Amino acid sequence: MQMEAFLWLFLPLFVAGGSALLSYFVMQARMEVALAKERESLAEARAMISSHKVTLDERVKATEEACKRQALDEFMHDIRVEERSYIRETKSLHALKKTMVMQERIFFRNIPLSNWIEREMLIEDGQDTRQLAGESLFTPPALPTVETPLAIAKLLQEVKAAPPKSAPPLNAPHVIEPVLLTHHATAFGAQ
Repeated sequence: MQMEAFLWLFLPLFVAGGSALLSYFVMQARMEVALAKERESLAEARAMISSHKVTLDERVKATEEACKRQALDEFMHDIRVEERSYIRETKSLHALKKTMVMQERIFFRNIPLSNWIEREMLIEDGQDTRQLAGESLFTPPALPTVETPLAIAKLLQEVKAAPPKSAPPLNAPHVIEPVLLTHHATAFGAQ
């Protein structure tokens, strides 16, 4: 009888402990399912945030490039080139020379950024017809055919005695002058 009393006394405690363990494991399973759902939604939120961050960075870069391009366009619209031109006539005793002088200068708004830059273009180069008839480019002055020390010395004295050619102005166009070749030049390959 005492055994039955102990059995009836411990049986509800045993059932309560078993149901407590069963409810603990059921609640643990439910908590793991809820935690898995929360982790899944957190992963989706992180992926969405990272994609938004990438698109936001791209938008910021595109906006910066557009602002730089717009600032450069506005700067380039403020730069202008001022041009002026005139005709310059140079008269000498036997010649008349007309050149067209074009001058350009760069401005930023009303501030000049450079000095005047000149370019000259030859329009007309006229010489006196009397002088043209007397001069020929293709008939060189005669050189001595026999090269003796006396003839060479005489030729050198004539060259030294000739008036020196004046140097052309710095802004004048360069003119290539014909070169006189001796009969020895052909031996060295000149034509």
